[in-house]
Amino acid sequence: MKMLNPQHKPRLERRIAGATNRWRLPRQPVSGDLLALSQLCKALSIDFDEALKNPHRLYVSQIQKIFSENLKNKAVQNGEAAHLTGKIKERPPVKKMIISLKINDPLVTKVAFATALKNLYMSEAEINMDDMLGVLASAHILQFSTLFQRCVAMMMSGLTPSTIKNVYLAGCKYKEEQLTTACEKWLEMNLVPLVGTQIHLRKIPQELLHKVLKSPRLFTFSEFHLLKILLLWVYLQLNHKIQTIPTYETVLAFFISCPRKSSFLDRDTGQSLIPLFLCLRLHGITKGKDLEELRHMNFFPESWLVRVIANHYHALESGGDMAHVKDLTAQAVRFGLFFSQEYTTFSKMIAIYGFFFEIKGTKHDTTSYSFYMQRMRHTDVEFSSLVSEHGPVSLRAERLVKYEIRAQALVDGKWQEFRTGQIMQKFGLIKPSCKSHVLKVQTVGIPIYASFSFIFPIS
Repeated sequence: MKMLNPQHKPRLERRIAGATNRWRLPRQPVSGDLLALSQLCKALSIDFDEALKNPHRLYVSQIQKIFSENLKNKAVQNGEAAHLTGKIKERPPVKKMIISLKINDPLVTKVAFATALKNLYMSEAEINMDDMLGVLASAHILQFSTLFQRCVAMMMSGLTPSTIKNVYLAGCKYKEEQLTTACEKWLEMNLVPLVGTQIHLRKIPQELLHKVLKSPRLFTFSEFHLLKILLLWVYLQLNHKIQTIPTYETVLAFFISCPRKSSFLDRDTGQSLIPLFLCLRLHGITKGKDLEELRHMNFFPESWLVRVIANHYHALESGGDMAHVKDLTAQAVRFGLFFSQEYTTFSKMIAIYGFFFEIKGTKHDTTSYSFYMQRMRHTDVEFSSLVSEHGPVSLRAERLVKYEIRAQALVDGKWQEFRTGQIMQKFGLIKPSCKSHVLKVQTVGIPIYASFSFIFPIS
C-alpha cells in the first residue's frame, strides 16, 4: 500500500467536494436516491437512519471533515508501519560470543577488569584510584601495554603512606623497575618526616626498609631520630592489635620490660632484624642522655654499645677527630631541615664533640632558596641549653670538616637534586671562615629536604 503524501491533501479535498456536490440531496429524497445515500453513508461511516431523518444536515463540509480525518489516520498508520519495517531492517540479529579466561591473579576484580576492557573503546577511560592495582593487573594479563604504563605513571605520582606498600609489591610482582625505584626514592625522603608519624609505618616491607636505610640519599633529622623510627617499626610488627601510633616512651618501656638475659637482637625474634640495625650510624648519636637510653633499653648487643662508647672517648680525647670514620657517603653524621611552604628562614643548632654549628635555610623568593652551615661560639644564647646538659666544649680555634650539603624536591613526579659535592674546609670562629659553601637552589618543588652530612677528619 502506498503511503499518502500530505502535500496532496488539498487536491484530494477539492475532488471530494466535487464528488459530494453531486450527492447533495433534496429535502425529501426519492426512492432512487436512497440507495446512493446508503452507499455514501456506508463509505463515510455515517449513521444512515440519522442521515435519512435529517438529509438537509448532510453538507459538504461535514463530509470533507470526516473524509479528511480518515485519510489522516490512514496516513499515520501507514507511516508507522513503514518506519517499524525500516527499524527491523537496520538491526540484524546480534550473535553472542562468550570469552573464557583463566585468571589466577587475586588483584584482578570484576570492576577492574571491566575498566581495563573499556580501554578497547576509550583511550582515556577514567580509572578509580581504589581500583588502580586491579586495573594494572588486568592490563598485564590482557597485555595492554599503553594502559599498563598509564597505571604505572598514575601510581608513581600518587604515592602516599597508605599506598606505598601495595605499589612496591606490585612493582616486584610484575617486574616493573619504575615502580620499585619510585617507591624507594619516595621513602628515602619521607620515612622519617611523614611515614614514621603514621600507623602505615607497620606496612612497610622489611626488604624495602632495608634498601632505604642503606641509601646515601636517606633524609633524617638526626641519627637518633632515625633510630626511634626503626624501633617504632619493630614495635608495630610485634603488636599487631595496636591501631594508633604510640609515644616513644611507650616503645621504650616495651623493650625495657623484655627479659634482660640477653639483648633483643640476640634473641630469636631479633636475629632477622640485625641487617636493618647494622645500617644505622650509631656513632652519630653523641648526646649523653641518648646514649644512656641505648644502654637502658637492652636492645643492642653489649659489644655494639662498647664500640660506640669507645669511639666517642677517643674522638673527645683527640680534639674531635673521628679516626673511626673514613667514608663520608656511608659513615657521615647526618642532620636535616624539612623546609616547608610556611618558612622564610629555618635553622637548627647542633653540637658534636664540643663544636657547635648552625644549619640554616633561607627562602629568597617563590623559587629561590639557599642552604649553608656555620660554626658558632658556645657562648651564643641559642646554645645555652646544649652546654647546660654537661656537654663538652672545645676551645680549638679551627676544626677541619669534610661535609656535603644536599637538597631534594619533587616536581611533576620527578626528584630534583641539588648538592655541593664533598668539600674539605677549616671552620674558624670569625667570618668568612666560620661559614660553609652556600648551596643555591632553584625549584618550584615544596617541601625541600635539606641534608647536612659531615665528619671530622684527623687534623
